[in-house]
Amino acid sequence: MGKRVLVVGGGGREHAIVEALSRSPKVEKIWCAPGNAGIAALAECVAIKDTDIEALKVFAKEQKIDLTVVGPEAALAAGLADSFRSDGLAVFGHTASAARIETSKEFAKELMAKYGIPTAAYRSFTDFAKALAYVESRPFPAVLKYDGLAAGKGVIIAADRDEAEAALRDMLLDARFGEGKVVIEDYLTGPEFSFMCFVCGGKVWPMPLSQDHKRAFEGDKGPNTGGMGAYTGLPFITPEDRAFALVNIMQRAAEGMVREGCPLTGVLYGGLMKTLDGVKVIEFNARFGDPETEVVLPLIQSDIYEIFEAVATGCGSPIPEWDDAATLGVVLASKGYPGSYGKDFPIEGVEDARGMVFHMGTKREGESLLTAGGRVMMCVAKAGTLAAAREAAYSDIARIRCSNLFFRKDIAHQAFE
Repeated sequence: MGKRVLVVGGGGREHAIVEALSRSPKVEKIWCAPGNAGIAALAECVAIKDTDIEALKVFAKEQKIDLTVVGPEAALAAGLADSFRSDGLAVFGHTASAARIETSKEFAKELMAKYGIPTAAYRSFTDFAKALAYVESRPFPAVLKYDGLAAGKGVIIAADRDEAEAALRDMLLDARFGEGKVVIEDYLTGPEFSFMCFVCGGKVWPMPLSQDHKRAFEGDKGPNTGGMGAYTGLPFITPEDRAFALVNIMQRAAEGMVREGCPLTGVLYGGLMKTLDGVKVIEFNARFGDPETEVVLPLIQSDIYEIFEAVATGCGSPIPEWDDAATLGVVLASKGYPGSYGKDFPIEGVEDARGMVFHMGTKREGESLLTAGGRVMMCVAKAGTLAAAREAAYSDIARIRCSNLFFRKDIAHQAFE
């Protein structure tokens, strides 16, 4: 009898996870909670919120789910994995304690300092006046990070004192993201890249490197978003850079978490930067990145169910095999994003795309496909070269019609400069 899998989440990341699972010969049926209009073509969508742990647990027991795969960080922070495991349910995802590597910037920084993982110098503050005084004592620009979950919007790069003061006021006095601390870091320069690994305790299995584009507009201008595109096949990262990052950052972090008594059992995401002083950590995340997952998982050639199961149960050590092709994905976002935006705009032409289209914020009303979020969908192409993948992805963008979408025209520009 085939395996029954529940994927928790409803964005492009989860669509890519579901798509990869749908290729597994071991998987008989996939559910996704809450899912979206694109996921519905591959899995049965269930109207349960990703943080409604009790309802998800009841569903998993009723449907005799063999494995639950958790996408969003909020579900991990809420303790979904802890709750499932306490009831004997297999789950791919970290405990709430282990997820602190993402949910607490201060915890992550202390871990890096303790285990010699290269990162920027920092200080943590809860007091507005002391934080501002520290910023004023350091060179600009300054990096200000809210110490908690902020949906990818809790990091401000302040160019001067006025910007720093406004950001600190936002985070510490006005509690925009809730009560908390601010971590203030020295500003590093160099190309950023994402390094995701499957991690089970001290065992680390690397995935292909990728780079995402956080800024809303061409030339890396405009406000930070959840990601406007991503690609694999990074010409500016050498095999030596990758080997250094794997051993001295990803492996060291996994082993450090074991020593701290909160081992990782899911994905460790390293947001890294290649500086003049070598590769350093910008941030850690405790789950698949979005939109990086949408360009990385299409390259997996192994049975991803076997990998998820090995990580979730601690049994076996399958070595993932990857296609050496290049992938590139472009996000179509609602006009106005990441600020306010309209919804319910009809989308046409998705079925004409020749590559993959991962849905992020869509819904169906009758036969109509409508926008339902800030980031709406992502066109992903795979090819023998990055240039060919880029051409194919933008060709698919041209086939999709909607009056309220915009996209960046320069995804992977660093690879071609």
